[in-house]
Amino acid sequence: MANKIFVVGVFLVPLTFTGTVKLAARQKDDRAPTPDPVEKVLSSGTDHLPAKEGDQDAALQRRNPRYRVENGDTITLAFAFTPEFNQTVTVQPDGFITLQSVGDVHVQGKTIPEIRVDLQKIYSKILRDPVISVSLKDFDKPYFLALGQVERPGKYDLRGDITVAEAVSIAGGLTEKAKHSNVLVFRRVSDNWVSVRKLDLKHMLGSGNLSEDLQLRPGDMVYVPQNRISKIKPFIPYSSLTMGMFKPIP
Repeated sequence: MANKIFVVGVFLVPLTFTGTVKLAARQKDDRAPTPDPVEKVLSSGTDHLPAKEGDQDAALQRRNPRYRVENGDTITLAFAFTPEFNQTVTVQPDGFITLQSVGDVHVQGKTIPEIRVDLQKIYSKILRDPVISVSLKDFDKPYFLALGQVERPGKYDLRGDITVAEAVSIAGGLTEKAKHSNVLVFRRVSDNWVSVRKLDLKHMLGSGNLSEDLQLRPGDMVYVPQNRISKIKPFIPYSSLTMGMFKPIP
């Protein structure tokens, strides 16, 4: 009987200890604060922020992706053997286009080759082996956003190769409140993820080394934050500043 009690005791102690460790770890995790993704960006310099809460993984992106049609774009359809079906249509706010003889077709988010394949299938119901040429006649022009502490914040056309330093210059340059050592560039990677890059524009311009000057892509947002001095300056009494700057000569 004594041997049996000893054996049971040996197994109970490890189980109790393991359960205690798991409980302590769980309590520690519950007390641990949730890290702020924006703070992580500012501390590390580069990160990916989920655009939707709960997303864990970002989809792999293809290099040199094809343009995807958006609402407001204008598409031209040319039929090689039945020109009477030729037409130019505009993508409606709901993503549909209204086509002759076939009605509404949803095209928003699709590339031109994908739209051509879809239309060939649709028109094959009324035409025999239709040959359709689809072209993008008008679309939303490439742009970038310059926001924060720049003289003229707003939306600008992205014409040619433009870097972050050039984008700031196009927006009128930096204000006196700008923290140009911590310029952020936001770039959408997918529908659910945004890439954030931090640049020390002050160091780049001061050293004359522009090798790290990032080239912008359509839709990028350049954000120049406010420096700390300008944030606290309104709360500092003016009299204390002047008294500290101008001391009487003994």
